[in-house]
Amino acid sequence: MNSSTRSFNHLLHSHLRRQKYLFDVATLSDKEELVGAELRLLRKTPEEFGKTLPGLYDIKLYSCLTEGQSPELLRSTTLHIAQPDTQGWQVFDLWGMLKLLHSAQLCFELRVTCRRSGVDIDLRQAGFGREGRAAEERALLVVYTRTEKRESLFSEMKGEAERSQEGGRRHFKGRRKRRTAFSNRHGKRHGKKSKSRCSKKPLHVNFKELGWDDWIIAPLDYEAYHCEGVCDFPLRSHLEPTNHAIIQTLMNSMDPHSTPPSCCVPTKLSPISILYIDAGNNVVYKQYEDMVVESCGCR
Repeated sequence: MNSSTRSFNHLLHSHLRRQKYLFDVATLSDKEELVGAELRLLRKTPEEFGKTLPGLYDIKLYSCLTEGQSPELLRSTTLHIAQPDTQGWQVFDLWGMLKLLHSAQLCFELRVTCRRSGVDIDLRQAGFGREGRAAEERALLVVYTRTEKRESLFSEMKGEAERSQEGGRRHFKGRRKRRTAFSNRHGKRHGKKSKSRCSKKPLHVNFKELGWDDWIIAPLDYEAYHCEGVCDFPLRSHLEPTNHAIIQTLMNSMDPHSTPPSCCVPTKLSPISILYIDAGNNVVYKQYEDMVVESCGCR
């Protein structure tokens, strides 16, 4: 079972007493089970704000107004203006609501209401102003999913190749040249025929040298390992050979020209988690199986 986390950046900009947040979630697959969703909004308290507008306020999150329907209150939380520790990320749990929706876009509306007067205040005064904010301070819709299907990097590579072609041939060629240089640098080592017995050997993968650092955020490198060596007779028990590998190795020892030797391959692999930007320009944190060799054997 694979799990993944996506963060969607908001697309709208507005101010004053009502602020809308629009998210494109078209990249979510129907094959993925939704296990969590939350909206994260960063509140930055203006200086001396507690002295000018003391009291309790309610941060309210609504669904956006649609034709024939009034906005629905989704979540509400209390804001203590005078307390300095109230600044930071405001998190709204939207899992239950998101499970019922089947739309390519989600829209939310934020309001801050004075509990004493019942009047909505300017959101910029409450610390939710968006002007001049850095990219890491923007609103995020974080979605947690899982799937029984084993995820493959090929689908993300295909999407990245399509984006590279849209960005121009020059960019694509530059990345291909880097990959060629990388393979040439290591090709001689891999071309040697090993005389050692089958075992796990180092294999350091650097996504930046592969030209993937424009869509993979982290990790930029990792130790994948690989299996290398001969599977000669008699096979060692720690290599956990199959019965077929034992028979094949025995036949090879008797007549090498009629039967090839068994192969040194991974017998156990482990996953790693990758943070990357998908085809929809959303940040995704996903676990990929079979990325690191843990042990080798003869098959």
